[in-house]
Parts: sequence; structure tokens; C-alpha cells
Amino acid sequence: MLDRAQYEQYLAAFNARDYDGVADFYVDPPRMEFFGIVIRSRQELKDFYRWLHSAVKETVTLRNFAASETCTACDAIVRIEALRDVTREELDAKGAVGFFPINQGEIQEIRQFIFYTTRGGKIEQVECALPPQIQG
Repeated sequence: MLDRAQYEQYLAAFNARDYDGVADFYVDPPRMEFFGIVIRSRQELKDFYRWLHSAVKETVTLRNFAASETCTACDAIVRIEALRDVTREELDAKGAVGFFPINQGEIQEIRQFIFYTTRGGKIEQVECALPPQIQG
């Protein structure tokens, strides 16, 4: 089980850009698919986040949390602050077709539902979803 205390440690490593620490929470090889990104190795995981965080400052804030022996589910706010322009073309070239372009200095706050399939306390698979946007 990946419990709340362990997940908080995972988030601390993620928010600190400790990519080895983040990768340690995953089975080897990890399986991640979200918004067009497909990650199938520890090195791909680290390379993807190094690229992403060279362009944006990303911080995850947990809103709600639930866990069982085989699943950890989170409702989180992902805050993205652009360090430089990230164009649609660059995102598409990286396979990040579900990501949004952003200009330097802009901030996006996106609510995400993140589902982790776990095995033996390690993350085996990650899936993310965005809730419908309410127009007000």
C-alpha cells in the first residue's frame, strides 16, 4: 500500500525535483500514460521531468487522498508557472499532446485526478484525468 505518509514523501521528492527519489517510488519498469506522454523506463521518467521542469515550475498540492492495497487515488491542484514559452509545436514533438501551451510568466492551475495502481507499496501505473470545466 502507498499510504498518505509515503505519498507525502513522494510529493516532497517531486516538488523538490529529486528525480531519483521520485523514481524510487516506482516498480521497475514504470508504466505511465497521461495526456499523450508514455513512460516505460526509469530513465524516460527522469528525462521527461527534467525536460518539463526546464520549461515550467510545477507544484502539486494534494486536496483529497484515498488508498487501498492496490490503488492510491488523489485529487490535486497542479500549478504550472512558465519559465519560458512552451509552444504547441514543442509539446507535440515531445508527445505531450494533452498539455497546454503556456507563455513565459503565465500560471496555470489545473485540477487533476491521479490514479496510481500499486504493487508491494510501489507505483506500478499512473493515470491522470481532468474533471469537466464548469462554465460560470
